[in-house]
Amino acid sequence: MSVRKQLRTALCSVALAGIVATAAQGPAVATPAVSGVAKVSPVTAAEDVVARSLARSLADASWRAEARRAVEGGKETGLRALAERSRTRTAASLAADVAAADRSVLAVKGLAADAGGLLTVTLRGDANSHRAPLVAVTPSDDETAAVTAYDTNGLAHTLDASKTPDVPVYVIGIDGEKAVEAGLKVLQRELAGAGVAPTVAPAAVADTGFWTSRITSVRLNDDMETWIKGDAEIFSIVSGFGHDGKVRVDTVTHPYLNDAGTTYYPNQILVNWSQYKYNLADVVMLEDDGDTNYSALAKALAAALLTIADLGAYVPLVDPIVDAIPSSFWTDDADFVDSWYTLARETTGTRNGAGGNGRFTLDRYWVSAL
Repeated sequence: MSVRKQLRTALCSVALAGIVATAAQGPAVATPAVSGVAKVSPVTAAEDVVARSLARSLADASWRAEARRAVEGGKETGLRALAERSRTRTAASLAADVAAADRSVLAVKGLAADAGGLLTVTLRGDANSHRAPLVAVTPSDDETAAVTAYDTNGLAHTLDASKTPDVPVYVIGIDGEKAVEAGLKVLQRELAGAGVAPTVAPAAVADTGFWTSRITSVRLNDDMETWIKGDAEIFSIVSGFGHDGKVRVDTVTHPYLNDAGTTYYPNQILVNWSQYKYNLADVVMLEDDGDTNYSALAKALAAALLTIADLGAYVPLVDPIVDAIPSSFWTDDADFVDSWYTLARETTGTRNGAGGNGRFTLDRYWVSAL
């Protein structure tokens, strides 16, 4: 069993958001069964509809060539914008399908309509092959053994998830960076509305500057990504007690964390100590693989954290945060990455995560006031 799977088993229950029926015919990409009933992730269902629509549209040679040029080199491209730019009638029909699916995805993820289109297309497999292309959906299960892909006639084909195929495969997915950016805004806004709000630093601190903990390097041991899955979007929830004695939650994105086994050197600020009452904070690192509902996450965190009182001493917050995450949040079952307990302002050097999957190297960094 992989390190990440052990972490998921120990710290979160994998559940599914519900059975979602799609209007299009054909095999759906299924997520693991719960209580013997096969269920489909709502985001996967929307992506599957778009995958079939894109596959059929690629029968148009002019549009196929246009789409191919847009995604050459493995570039992730917004599918709705790509279809709307085209002057072909085929692409116009596809754009309508993508727009409807995008609305569904935004709703499922708890994001506002103004977050924009999230559905993307990326060319994977053997991009140099002259064989007819297939269209697949990024699977919601990182450990899936097979991937369903559609051809231009709408027929389904099964691909090995562990082996890069020898045909061009257009993969429908989610713009993770865009989703995380919009999602963390929702998270902070709803937490603030519930009373888990950032507090203002004392004026004297703000006037002179403040100490921070800075990530000088970071490494993940296992991100469990197959050829069909794109870069994972990683973010951290930093928690402690604010100056008002209430639990404080800050979020930090790590858009550079793409590959397991690679050490990154971001020099990124993780904790601003001027915002905390005690000289200790906790970090929970999560991954948005597509189905994260940020509104549901915010409500669950607020409900749990508002019950924790400041009794005059630091209280570890990793466990309440992990326990508070609703089961429906884990519709893509690789979202928990690792956690770090009791980081202090004086913490420097290498700190391994509690689960052994992540590693930070930290230093103290003074940010001077202008």
